[in-house]
Amino acid sequence: MQETTLNKELYDQLADYIANVENKETALIEVLHKAQNLFGFIPKEVQLFIGEKLGVPASKVFGVVSFYSYFTTEPKGKYVINVCMGTACFVRKADSLLRELEKVLCIKPGETTENKMYSIEALRCVGACGLAPVIMVNDEVYGKVTVDDIPKILAKYAD
Repeated sequence: MQETTLNKELYDQLADYIANVENKETALIEVLHKAQNLFGFIPKEVQLFIGEKLGVPASKVFGVVSFYSYFTTEPKGKYVINVCMGTACFVRKADSLLRELEKVLCIKPGETTENKMYSIEALRCVGACGLAPVIMVNDEVYGKVTVDDIPKILAKYAD
């Protein structure tokens, strides 16, 4: 198993986690969540590692990763900006927030800036309709956002 590309310590943590899972046959999604939390994404080599440790065919691991939009096979930025595009947010001009972020950061949804600081994602709904339109930066929720708020929000995350 090739572990040299990514941090061996992270593989060890994942292996320990898998070793302590009670029912390996039903733990795939749980283990994938752990892997994504550790590595920030789930590249092919990590998927193969998980399949080997769980005794699950690689095709099943790949299938689950590609089916669920939560899982990503590409690294994300340090700050993941999620723009809610659900009905309540959309009718309150969430699309203009998305366009402004694209313009300012020079990336589109699903992409990451070259310096690996920011990623943009367009989500169906974040469940905060009363605050529409909503964007989230990692776990921080911003409600009733306007295009004028974007520079102030981004300034909080300009390391």
